[in-house]
Amino acid sequence: MRVLRGRGIVLPSVLVAACALAAGCGRGGTGSLLDKSTLVVGVRPDLPGLGLRLPDGRFEGFDIDVARYVGKKLGKDVRFVQVLASERIPVLTSGRADLVLATLSVTPERKTRIAFAGPYYMSHQDVLVRTDERGVKGVRDLSGRRFCAVEGADPIQRLLALSGMTAKTVPARSYDECMNMIKTGSVDAITTNDVILAGLIRREGRGFRLVNARISEQNTGIGLRQDDTGGCEALNRVITGMYQDGTAERLMRTWFDGTGLDLSIIEVPQFEGCV
Repeated sequence: MRVLRGRGIVLPSVLVAACALAAGCGRGGTGSLLDKSTLVVGVRPDLPGLGLRLPDGRFEGFDIDVARYVGKKLGKDVRFVQVLASERIPVLTSGRADLVLATLSVTPERKTRIAFAGPYYMSHQDVLVRTDERGVKGVRDLSGRRFCAVEGADPIQRLLALSGMTAKTVPARSYDECMNMIKTGSVDAITTNDVILAGLIRREGRGFRLVNARISEQNTGIGLRQDDTGGCEALNRVITGMYQDGTAERLMRTWFDGTGLDLSIIEVPQFEGCV
């Protein structure tokens, strides 16, 4: 196990000076998450191992534990609100949440609407199939087959961008629906971030496996409203500390050991930057 230490963002001295003259780059400015005593955090209710709402209303999972760690390090209380894939951006732009930790990949299009801290973990797009699909060694063995496509997510587009790859897509509102479909044979595969698939495998216990396709690198960030540079930089310092003190490794192993997810290297991803 190799854990990278001390890797983070350093602001140029000229920018630091400019921030000091301009209300601290959001530190204490109106609307900064740093001004709040309680952070409202949008999380997934439907992803085992990442963000799952329990029957009693509590949430559990890797993203939930990261959000609690962030709140503790910033000295804030945390209140969770559930968001599905299609709701992750609107919940920020409408002001109903201060942060989103909900498997939100950093993309150029999304950066035009919200800001990102981190990423707080790096994963790869993978494919989940039934264990009885013994002829599937790689993603192209599934060319022309049926893939479940969750509304508000974009992994199907990345799948179809592979040379020579074709697929029939079957829409679903959630990954629970996808799992029901693959169990009944309505679809042949599910593709999305490997941590999402690993959480589903962890819940099911048997009958499913990862193809280890590593289709594309997926950097998952903490979504926040734009123009809160101070809050973003504070989040980046917390994320760096989470890897340095061993919390990131402990949480990854807690939630994903034994699922087939590669945990041989756990290191802080290269940050996007907050300006």
